[in-house]
Amino acid sequence: MSSLIAHIKLTRPANIVTAIADILAGAAISGAVYTLIQGVDATILNSIAWLVLSTIGLYGGGVAFNDVFDAELDRVERPERPIPSGQASVKSAGIMATVLLFIGVLAAWQVSGFSALIALVVAILAVLYDAWGKHQNIFGPINMGLCRAGNLLLGMSLIEGAVATYWYIGLIPLLYVSAITMVSRGEVHGENTTALKAGLGIYAIIVLSIFLLAYMNIETWWESLPFLVLLSYFIFPPLVKALKYKEPSLIGKSVKAAVLALIIVNATIAAAFSGWIVGLVILLLLPLSLQLAKGFAVT
Repeated sequence: MSSLIAHIKLTRPANIVTAIADILAGAAISGAVYTLIQGVDATILNSIAWLVLSTIGLYGGGVAFNDVFDAELDRVERPERPIPSGQASVKSAGIMATVLLFIGVLAAWQVSGFSALIALVVAILAVLYDAWGKHQNIFGPINMGLCRAGNLLLGMSLIEGAVATYWYIGLIPLLYVSAITMVSRGEVHGENTTALKAGLGIYAIIVLSIFLLAYMNIETWWESLPFLVLLSYFIFPPLVKALKYKEPSLIGKSVKAAVLALIIVNATIAAAFSGWIVGLVILLLLPLSLQLAKGFAVT
């Protein structure tokens, strides 16, 4: 049982919930949620379920490979993690990660070949980041951001032509996750002032961008304002505090808050396209993610 729990820890369950929010937000952007609500296509619910399974596999496999490639480094910096602590082996973790990525692509294939292609690209980008990208000062954060943007596009792929129309919205998670990745680099040793300031600036751009997106896309744009306030409350205070004291523990807390706030980002985007009710449904994933974060590592 302890070995099973250790392998589950490798997949970062709390983070996986945020990835599910990507799919639901993508569904809202594409019009799939509207189609479902109107009863035009009842099969769309099955397709959403397949993509939720897909993102569970892709995210779980991607972050598990992160620990596989970082096994030696973690023995020094984070010996409490499953692999360096001996609760899981590099081999078993690698096999699990490979199977999860395979499931991710296969599940997406049940929706369409295009969805499977996006899932495959996300899987490749995830492994690329784990093996090489994370060590690159500039490309690393972009690499991770592309993974998250691809996940949002995966949700959009529910409706044919939606990705071609709304691809630019993928820039939001691209920038947001790039900022989180930059900030996280000071989590172990601290003293990451430039990255922290850059992250703060990018967060501000993200909030403004989502507001403008809502303003231009929906008549009831004010419905997104409560979501934006909640997002700002989640991400700005922890990062400002980390910037002030530059302590690794505070940086870690700001990263954790920003990762979990991905659900709020997705809820806000969904509200901008499909109204506050859809945004609220996605936001309901936040308590689940917060609860899982109490028992499983987020960063």
